[in-house]
Amino acid sequence: MTPAELLSDDLAEAAQELRAKDEPFAFATIVRTAGSTAAKPGAKALLSADGTILHGWLGGGCTRGAVKRAAVQALQDGKPQLVSVAPEDLLAERGVSAGQEVDGTRFARNGCPSRGTVDIFIEPCLPMPQLVVLGASPVARALTDLAPQFHWAVTEDTPLPAERPAHQQRVIVIATQGQGDMDALQAALSTVPDYVAFVGSARKFNVLAGKLAAKGVDQSLIDAVKAPAGLDLGAVTPEEIALSILAELLAVRRKSMVRANA
Repeated sequence: MTPAELLSDDLAEAAQELRAKDEPFAFATIVRTAGSTAAKPGAKALLSADGTILHGWLGGGCTRGAVKRAAVQALQDGKPQLVSVAPEDLLAERGVSAGQEVDGTRFARNGCPSRGTVDIFIEPCLPMPQLVVLGASPVARALTDLAPQFHWAVTEDTPLPAERPAHQQRVIVIATQGQGDMDALQAALSTVPDYVAFVGSARKFNVLAGKLAAKGVDQSLIDAVKAPAGLDLGAVTPEEIALSILAELLAVRRKSMVRANA
């Protein structure tokens, strides 16, 4: 086994540990170099949420600041970054300046004596969005079974922690269907999730909404609850209702990504 393969295994294991903890991270890969550079194309590193290199190697300190900024930006936006670190005179020849982005490439100044150019691709790895399913109804069971196929991290734990991992989206579906509706709604709204949906008729939720308001729950949080949950697909069976809910949650997830990248 070559050193490169050992390094890849090391990176993969470290990445898996971060994934298991629902911690955001990023991969950095040198894709091109020119002139004198310590690291060569193919060199990789695993970066923490604050841009610190946890594993791997990207050369000396000439690229470290640019990589750190690019990693933080990539995780914040949820999209890859391509950063080109080059000497100031070369940047001037290209008609660009440090910090400027042109055609998807962000430029940074290399102030090291080596005066080489290094292009680095930063790929963010965000935690899977969290779907909290409250209830033990047939719809809740169908939703719990189906959601992982659409890349949701499903949990049924209660009470819910007030805080969640950075960069992780949390949506809550209340599928109690008459078994502890009020308790589930209060627990869901107390955590201020990104989205809450209630499995039940609009009329039923309106009654519950009045009771929540009487208990002092913020009206804006109550108004944000989607009831009934799911898109109007004419769903009848628990599995069909679960599918309609997941279709709605997919739209919510994609819209949130568009807003983050706007």
